[in-house]
Amino acid sequence: MSFWKERAKMQALELKTKEKVKIRRVYMDYAATTPVALEVLEEMLPYFSERFGNASSIHSFGREARHALEDAREKIAKGINADASEVFFTSGGTESDNLAIKGVALASKKQGKRHIITSKIEHHAVLSPCESLEALGFDITYLPVDEYGLVRPEDLEAAIREDTCLVSIMHANNEIGTIEPIAELAAIAAEHGVLFHTDAVQSVGKIEVDVRKLGVDFLSISSHKIYGPKGIGALYVRKDALKKIEPIIHGGGHERGLRSGTENVAAAVGFGKAVELAVSELDAERERLTRLRDMLIRGVLEIEDARLNGHPTERLPNNANFCFARIDGEALVLRLDALGIAASTASACSSHDPERREISHVILAIGVPPELARGSLRLTLGRYTTEDDVKYVLEVLPDVITDLRRISAL
Repeated sequence: MSFWKERAKMQALELKTKEKVKIRRVYMDYAATTPVALEVLEEMLPYFSERFGNASSIHSFGREARHALEDAREKIAKGINADASEVFFTSGGTESDNLAIKGVALASKKQGKRHIITSKIEHHAVLSPCESLEALGFDITYLPVDEYGLVRPEDLEAAIREDTCLVSIMHANNEIGTIEPIAELAAIAAEHGVLFHTDAVQSVGKIEVDVRKLGVDFLSISSHKIYGPKGIGALYVRKDALKKIEPIIHGGGHERGLRSGTENVAAAVGFGKAVELAVSELDAERERLTRLRDMLIRGVLEIEDARLNGHPTERLPNNANFCFARIDGEALVLRLDALGIAASTASACSSHDPERREISHVILAIGVPPELARGSLRLTLGRYTTEDDVKYVLEVLPDVITDLRRISAL
């Protein structure tokens, strides 16, 4: 179907829907990014103007910036039960993942250890650095997952070798929301003297994240997933593991030599406030989102040939991921967008890449057939999602699915 014909159909559907329901703007892509909370913005504003100092300068302007930076570091550390000295600022989750994986690889190759273990459902921020290390002679094992997206502990146990230097398994999957048994997996790695990294970008602020209970050596966080600014994240590095990782960005020796580059004080301040807010609201928000998520799942599964992806209970409180037979996921997202609903088919970080956009590697890894995997839809809720938003989605989605199936070549 040509672009113009598809556009005409979308406009016709929008017109038809306007006659039945009032179109509203509904954001259900919180896993992609979140708006900056007003409380966060207010904390940040002074550091763009009157408190603009370089945190490395020794004069009063610099000391003022340094104090704000370290206060933010303390807030982030407290949010994950770490020591402030174990938190290192980065530009975001992608850099944190790269620093953990490549940094450990650089340090470990000197000892002849060139084997890394990860899973088939990781974010590309983990998979791509692993692929780059393969080109440099490292051996990467990609663990399979079960039908719910869970890594089996026995598979990890069997994959560890004498030359294994790192295991990297995400805490919660960004597409299907499945929460991995990280404490159990990290304990297995520790028994073999292997370092463990987890990408906790999707889990921090949504479920409890305690680095001591998880037993991990490295943990990645991103600010813009929890109502903080974009362009900043952090890597938790357990004290005893600091000597086992090398920097991948060199320069002025900032962040105690692990990550050079003038610190983004305003963003760090916002990040710290975002973590503080997320932790203070965690229990109440988790309960609220779980209720809305379950309401959404029940309603969507009433649609013919709809499938829920991910674990039915061990999943993030804000995540609902589905596949619909005989439709194309991108067409579904566009139709929903025409009706004011923002959703996605997979990770936003993959949506601009034609090769990755075709079918989600996560959906395929849990055993969904390609023809069904093409019809995937991710709906993720957040701080500003209301029950009326959920009701609106459930009101318009069945008609959209029916119409797409009527015209689909699938």
